[in-house]
Amino acid sequence: MQITPHLLWNREVPLAACVYRDDDVDLFERQPAVLVTGSWLTVKEQMADLYARALATQGFTAVTFDFSGFGQSGGVPRQAEIPDRKISDISAAAGQVSRLSFVKPGGVGYLAICASAQYALAAIADGAQISSFASVAGWFHDTETVAPFYAGREGVALRLARGQAALDEYVRTGASPLVPAYQAGNDRAGMFFDLEYYAEPGRGAVPSWVNQMAEMSWPYWLGFDGLSAAPRVRIPALFVHSDGCVLPDNVKGVHDRLAGPAELIWAEGDQTDFYDQPKQVSLAANAAAEHFRRTLPA
Repeated sequence: MQITPHLLWNREVPLAACVYRDDDVDLFERQPAVLVTGSWLTVKEQMADLYARALATQGFTAVTFDFSGFGQSGGVPRQAEIPDRKISDISAAAGQVSRLSFVKPGGVGYLAICASAQYALAAIADGAQISSFASVAGWFHDTETVAPFYAGREGVALRLARGQAALDEYVRTGASPLVPAYQAGNDRAGMFFDLEYYAEPGRGAVPSWVNQMAEMSWPYWLGFDGLSAAPRVRIPALFVHSDGCVLPDNVKGVHDRLAGPAELIWAEGDQTDFYDQPKQVSLAANAAAEHFRRTLPA
Protein backbone atom coordinates (compact mmCIF):
# COMPACT_ATOMS: atom_id res chain seq x y z
CA MET A 1 0.00 0.00 0.00
CA GLN A 2 1.36 3.40 -1.02
CA ILE A 3 0.41 6.00 1.61
CA THR A 4 1.73 9.44 0.69
CA PRO A 5 1.41 12.48 2.96
CA HIS A 6 -0.21 15.42 1.23
CA LEU A 7 -1.34 18.91 2.15
CA LEU A 8 -4.67 20.35 1.13
CA TRP A 9 -5.74 23.91 1.85
CA ASN A 10 -8.90 25.65 2.91
CA ARG A 11 -7.83 29.19 2.13
CA GLU A 12 -4.94 29.84 4.52
CA VAL A 13 -5.54 26.76 6.69
CA PRO A 14 -3.42 23.67 5.85
CA LEU A 15 -5.32 20.38 5.93
CA ALA A 16 -3.05 17.40 6.59
CA ALA A 17 -3.97 14.59 4.20
CA CYS A 18 -2.87 11.11 3.10
CA VAL A 19 -3.19 9.65 -0.39
CA TYR A 20 -3.72 5.87 -0.59
CA ARG A 21 -2.93 3.88 -3.75
CA ASP A 22 -2.32 0.18 -4.23
CA ASP A 23 1.31 -0.95 -4.59
CA ASP A 24 0.96 -1.94 -8.24
CA VAL A 25 -0.40 1.44 -9.37
CA ASP A 26 2.01 3.55 -11.39
CA LEU A 27 2.52 7.18 -10.42
CA PHE A 28 1.03 8.36 -13.72
CA GLU A 29 -2.01 6.06 -13.75
CA ARG A 30 -5.26 7.94 -13.37
CA GLN A 31 -7.78 6.40 -11.01
CA PRO A 32 -11.19 7.46 -9.72
CA ALA A 33 -10.71 9.16 -6.36
CA VAL A 34 -12.71 8.95 -3.13
CA LEU A 35 -12.37 11.23 -0.12
CA VAL A 36 -12.88 9.43 3.20
CA THR A 37 -13.71 11.01 6.58
CA GLY A 38 -14.87 9.70 9.95
CA SER A 39 -16.90 10.67 12.97
CA TRP A 40 -16.98 13.90 14.95
CA LEU A 41 -13.95 14.75 17.10
CA THR A 42 -11.77 12.19 15.27
CA VAL A 43 -8.65 12.16 13.11
CA LYS A 44 -7.82 10.52 9.80
CA GLU A 45 -5.88 7.66 11.43
CA GLN A 46 -9.04 6.25 13.00
CA MET A 47 -11.97 4.82 11.02
CA ALA A 48 -11.14 6.71 7.82
CA ASP A 49 -7.79 4.92 7.49
CA LEU A 50 -9.40 1.46 7.34
CA TYR A 51 -11.86 2.44 4.62
CA ALA A 52 -9.19 4.25 2.59
CA ARG A 53 -7.01 1.13 2.61
CA ALA A 54 -9.95 -1.03 1.54
CA LEU A 55 -10.86 1.28 -1.35
CA ALA A 56 -7.25 1.54 -2.53
CA THR A 57 -7.07 -2.25 -2.95
CA GLN A 58 -10.17 -2.07 -5.18
CA GLY A 59 -8.84 0.36 -7.75
CA PHE A 60 -9.44 3.76 -6.20
CA THR A 61 -7.18 6.56 -5.09
CA ALA A 62 -8.43 7.24 -1.56
CA VAL A 63 -7.70 10.48 0.28
CA THR A 64 -8.14 11.11 4.00
CA PHE A 65 -7.61 14.42 5.77
CA ASP A 66 -7.84 16.04 9.19
CA PHE A 67 -10.45 18.75 9.51
CA SER A 68 -9.45 22.26 10.55
CA GLY A 69 -8.54 22.35 14.22
CA PHE A 70 -7.96 18.60 14.46
CA GLY A 71 -5.03 16.24 14.16
CA GLN A 72 -2.13 17.52 12.05
CA SER A 73 -4.17 20.23 10.34
CA GLY A 74 -3.93 23.90 11.16
CA GLY A 75 -6.76 26.08 12.35
CA VAL A 76 -8.02 27.52 15.61
CA PRO A 77 -9.86 27.03 17.84
CA ARG A 78 -8.53 23.51 18.31
CA GLN A 79 -10.78 20.49 18.92
CA ALA A 80 -13.89 22.51 18.09
CA GLU A 81 -16.73 20.68 16.37
CA ILE A 82 -18.00 23.44 14.11
CA PRO A 83 -20.13 21.95 11.29
CA ASP A 84 -19.85 24.91 8.90
CA ARG A 85 -16.07 24.85 9.20
CA LYS A 86 -16.03 21.14 8.36
CA ILE A 87 -18.43 21.64 5.45
CA SER A 88 -16.08 24.29 4.07
CA ASP A 89 -13.12 21.90 4.47
CA ILE A 90 -14.98 19.20 2.52
CA SER A 91 -15.72 21.54 -0.37
CA ALA A 92 -12.12 22.76 -0.49
CA ALA A 93 -10.69 19.24 -0.33
CA ALA A 94 -13.02 17.91 -3.04
CA GLY A 95 -12.08 20.68 -5.44
CA GLN A 96 -8.37 20.16 -4.97
CA VAL A 97 -8.49 16.37 -5.23
CA SER A 98 -10.54 16.63 -8.44
CA ARG A 99 -7.65 18.59 -9.99
CA LEU A 100 -4.87 16.10 -9.19
CA SER A 101 -3.29 14.74 -12.36
CA PHE A 102 -3.44 11.10 -11.18
CA VAL A 103 -7.20 11.35 -10.61
CA LYS A 104 -9.64 10.55 -13.40
CA PRO A 105 -11.44 13.70 -14.52
CA GLY A 106 -15.17 13.93 -14.10
CA GLY A 107 -15.61 14.05 -10.36
CA VAL A 108 -14.63 12.44 -7.08
CA GLY A 109 -16.52 10.27 -4.64
CA TYR A 110 -17.03 10.82 -0.92
CA LEU A 111 -17.30 8.08 1.72
CA ALA A 112 -18.34 9.42 5.12
CA ILE A 113 -18.55 7.45 8.33
CA CYS A 114 -20.85 8.61 11.15
CA ALA A 115 -21.15 12.39 11.68
CA SER A 116 -19.13 13.50 8.67
CA ALA A 117 -21.95 12.07 6.53
CA GLN A 118 -24.25 14.96 7.44
CA TYR A 119 -21.48 17.46 6.73
CA ALA A 120 -20.71 15.89 3.35
CA LEU A 121 -24.40 15.91 2.47
CA ALA A 122 -24.56 19.64 3.22
CA ALA A 123 -21.40 20.30 1.20
CA ILE A 124 -22.85 18.42 -1.77
CA ALA A 125 -26.10 20.38 -1.52
CA ASP A 126 -24.04 23.58 -1.55
CA GLY A 127 -22.25 22.57 -4.77
CA ALA A 128 -19.07 20.75 -3.69
CA GLN A 129 -17.28 18.99 -6.55
CA ILE A 130 -18.44 15.53 -5.43
CA SER A 131 -20.05 13.23 -7.99
CA SER A 132 -21.04 10.26 -5.82
CA PHE A 133 -21.68 9.79 -2.09
CA ALA A 134 -21.62 6.88 0.34
CA SER A 135 -22.69 7.07 3.98
CA VAL A 136 -21.61 4.35 6.42
CA ALA A 137 -23.38 4.30 9.79
CA GLY A 138 -24.22 7.91 8.99
CA TRP A 139 -25.26 10.34 11.71
CA PHE A 140 -27.87 12.85 10.53
CA HIS A 141 -29.53 14.97 13.21
CA ASP A 142 -31.39 18.12 14.12
CA THR A 143 -31.90 19.46 17.63
CA GLU A 144 -35.06 17.48 18.26
CA THR A 145 -33.63 14.12 17.23
CA VAL A 146 -30.24 14.58 18.91
CA ALA A 147 -31.74 15.64 22.25
CA PRO A 148 -32.40 12.09 23.56
CA PHE A 149 -28.65 11.39 23.50
CA TYR A 150 -28.26 14.15 26.12
CA ALA A 151 -31.23 13.46 28.42
CA GLY A 152 -33.69 15.59 26.47
CA ARG A 153 -34.43 19.30 26.77
CA GLU A 154 -32.78 19.74 30.16
CA GLY A 155 -29.58 18.06 29.01
CA VAL A 156 -29.48 20.12 25.83
CA ALA A 157 -30.10 23.36 27.77
CA LEU A 158 -27.30 22.47 30.21
CA ARG A 159 -24.80 21.88 27.40
CA LEU A 160 -25.87 24.98 25.51
CA ALA A 161 -25.22 27.03 28.64
CA ARG A 162 -21.79 25.46 29.09
CA GLY A 163 -21.01 26.03 25.43
CA GLN A 164 -22.08 29.67 25.57
CA ALA A 165 -19.89 30.26 28.62
CA ALA A 166 -16.95 28.74 26.75
CA LEU A 167 -17.66 30.90 23.70
CA ASP A 168 -17.80 33.99 25.90
CA GLU A 169 -14.43 33.11 27.39
CA TYR A 170 -12.93 32.52 23.96
CA VAL A 171 -14.15 35.90 22.72
CA ARG A 172 -12.99 37.63 25.89
CA THR A 173 -9.57 35.99 26.39
CA GLY A 174 -8.77 33.79 23.38
CA ALA A 175 -8.71 30.72 25.64
CA SER A 176 -10.89 27.76 24.68
CA PRO A 177 -11.99 25.55 27.60
CA LEU A 178 -11.52 21.86 26.83
CA VAL A 179 -13.35 18.80 28.11
CA PRO A 180 -12.82 15.11 27.25
CA ALA A 181 -14.07 14.02 23.86
CA TYR A 182 -14.82 10.66 25.48
CA GLN A 183 -15.04 9.72 29.13
CA ALA A 184 -17.67 7.28 30.32
CA GLY A 185 -19.80 8.72 33.12
CA ASN A 186 -18.59 12.32 32.74
CA ASP A 187 -21.49 14.44 31.52
CA ARG A 188 -19.12 17.24 30.51
CA ALA A 189 -17.52 14.96 27.92
CA GLY A 190 -18.64 15.00 24.32
CA MET A 191 -19.37 11.26 24.59
CA PHE A 192 -20.12 10.11 28.12
CA PHE A 193 -21.74 6.70 27.57
CA ASP A 194 -19.71 3.48 27.31
CA LEU A 195 -17.95 3.28 23.93
CA GLU A 196 -15.14 0.74 23.87
CA TYR A 197 -13.93 2.05 20.54
CA TYR A 198 -12.64 5.30 22.07
CA ALA A 199 -11.28 3.62 25.19
CA GLU A 200 -9.09 0.94 23.60
CA PRO A 201 -5.66 1.73 22.09
CA GLY A 202 -6.12 -1.21 19.73
CA ARG A 203 -9.24 0.43 18.33
CA GLY A 204 -9.95 4.17 18.33
CA ALA A 205 -7.59 5.44 21.02
CA VAL A 206 -4.72 5.82 18.54
CA PRO A 207 -1.65 7.95 19.40
CA SER A 208 -2.59 10.72 16.95
CA TRP A 209 -6.05 11.23 18.49
CA VAL A 210 -6.35 13.93 21.13
CA ASN A 211 -9.13 13.01 23.56
CA GLN A 212 -10.41 16.56 23.91
CA MET A 213 -13.38 18.63 22.79
CA ALA A 214 -13.63 22.39 22.87
CA GLU A 215 -16.64 23.05 25.11
CA MET A 216 -17.68 25.85 22.75
CA SER A 217 -18.70 23.05 20.35
CA TRP A 218 -22.09 22.50 21.96
CA PRO A 219 -24.09 25.34 20.35
CA TYR A 220 -22.74 24.43 16.92
CA TRP A 221 -23.25 20.67 17.29
CA LEU A 222 -26.64 20.74 19.01
CA GLY A 223 -27.98 23.48 16.75
CA PHE A 224 -26.94 21.89 13.45
CA ASP A 225 -29.60 20.75 10.99
CA GLY A 226 -28.19 17.74 9.17
CA LEU A 227 -31.51 16.76 7.59
CA SER A 228 -32.66 19.70 5.48
CA ALA A 229 -29.96 19.39 2.78
CA ALA A 230 -31.34 16.11 1.45
CA PRO A 231 -33.81 17.46 -1.17
CA ARG A 232 -31.00 19.48 -2.77
CA VAL A 233 -28.73 16.45 -3.31
CA ARG A 234 -29.02 15.05 -6.83
CA ILE A 235 -25.92 12.87 -7.14
CA PRO A 236 -26.03 9.06 -6.69
CA ALA A 237 -25.96 8.08 -3.03
CA LEU A 238 -25.55 4.91 -0.98
CA PHE A 239 -26.45 4.43 2.68
CA VAL A 240 -25.15 1.46 4.69
CA HIS A 241 -26.84 1.34 8.07
CA SER A 242 -28.48 -0.96 10.63
CA ASP A 243 -30.99 -0.95 13.45
CA GLY A 244 -28.03 -0.99 15.85
CA CYS A 245 -26.62 2.23 14.41
CA VAL A 246 -27.60 5.74 15.44
CA LEU A 247 -30.78 7.47 14.28
CA PRO A 248 -31.96 4.85 11.76
CA ASP A 249 -35.23 6.69 11.08
CA ASN A 250 -33.30 9.81 10.15
CA VAL A 251 -31.17 7.85 7.69
CA LYS A 252 -34.26 6.39 6.07
CA GLY A 253 -35.80 9.85 5.90
CA VAL A 254 -32.71 11.40 4.30
CA HIS A 255 -32.56 8.53 1.80
CA ASP A 256 -36.22 9.02 0.87
CA ARG A 257 -35.93 12.79 0.39
CA LEU A 258 -32.90 12.83 -1.91
CA ALA A 259 -33.48 14.32 -5.33
CA GLY A 260 -31.17 11.81 -7.03
CA PRO A 261 -30.84 8.02 -7.18
CA ALA A 262 -30.27 6.43 -3.79
CA GLU A 263 -29.63 2.91 -2.49
CA LEU A 264 -30.11 1.72 1.08
CA ILE A 265 -28.33 -1.37 2.42
CA TRP A 266 -29.62 -2.51 5.80
CA ALA A 267 -26.99 -4.57 7.59
CA GLU A 268 -26.32 -5.92 11.09
CA GLY A 269 -24.07 -4.47 13.78
CA ASP A 270 -23.75 -1.62 16.23
CA GLN A 271 -22.54 1.89 15.39
CA THR A 272 -18.89 1.41 16.29
CA ASP A 273 -18.79 -2.02 14.61
CA PHE A 274 -18.79 -0.10 11.34
CA TYR A 275 -15.75 1.85 12.52
CA ASP A 276 -13.32 -1.07 12.68
CA GLN A 277 -14.85 -4.53 12.94
CA PRO A 278 -13.85 -6.71 9.95
CA LYS A 279 -17.33 -8.01 9.12
CA GLN A 280 -19.01 -4.61 9.03
CA VAL A 281 -16.08 -2.73 7.46
CA SER A 282 -15.73 -5.35 4.72
CA LEU A 283 -19.44 -5.27 3.93
CA ALA A 284 -19.60 -1.47 3.85
CA ALA A 285 -16.33 -0.96 1.95
CA ASN A 286 -17.26 -3.53 -0.69
CA ALA A 287 -20.70 -1.99 -1.13
CA ALA A 288 -19.16 1.48 -1.43
CA ALA A 289 -16.57 0.28 -3.96
CA GLU A 290 -19.30 -1.25 -6.11
CA HIS A 291 -21.34 1.95 -5.81
CA PHE A 292 -18.40 4.12 -6.86
CA ARG A 293 -17.53 1.80 -9.78
CA ARG A 294 -21.03 2.37 -11.12
CA THR A 295 -21.17 6.11 -10.51
CA LEU A 296 -17.65 7.54 -10.97
CA PRO A 297 -15.69 7.87 -14.24
CA ALA A 298 -14.57 4.41 -15.37
